[in-house]
Amino acid sequence: MKAKSWGVTISAVFLCGSLLYVLLQGFGRDPREVPFMLSGKPATGFTLRAMDTGEPVSLEKLKGKPVVINFWASWCGPCRYEHPVIEWGHREYGEQVQFLGIVFEDTEDNARQFLRQLGSSFPQLVDPRSRVAVDYGVAGVPETYFIDAQGIIQGKHVGPIDPQSLTTRIRALSGGPSAAATRP
Repeated sequence: MKAKSWGVTISAVFLCGSLLYVLLQGFGRDPREVPFMLSGKPATGFTLRAMDTGEPVSLEKLKGKPVVINFWASWCGPCRYEHPVIEWGHREYGEQVQFLGIVFEDTEDNARQFLRQLGSSFPQLVDPRSRVAVDYGVAGVPETYFIDAQGIIQGKHVGPIDPQSLTTRIRALSGGPSAAATRP
């Protein structure tokens, strides 16, 4: 009988220890953060049509200047919240960084209406069948990708980006001082 209760006790201690280990592994991590496997890898090239002009825009032709790519959709509530921040970023940093918007899983008519309401000061591109979104691993919108002047993906931001985070990422791309002490 004692051997059986001893086995139950050891099993309970092992189970509690395993549960504690799993819980401790999660503490201190952002639960929304998903490992990003493309960081540090060359950005996949693409050529997409600009909504306003119909002209092709090629990522390859932008090499030599950092690029910020924002995937968005008109049906996305957080995109509506984020769009003024991206527009602000373009006005503030458009000389240093090329901004591109890529419409995700949306119709051109709806995207155009969204842009008429909220404004558009940088190229907005159409991604037929979401091929570029798939290449970049877009899981949902909004997502913003940061590519350095050599064409290497330096990171991404999932969800609506705020001015401070955008400033910090752009300054890191362009080799400028950290934005930790400044506010836009």
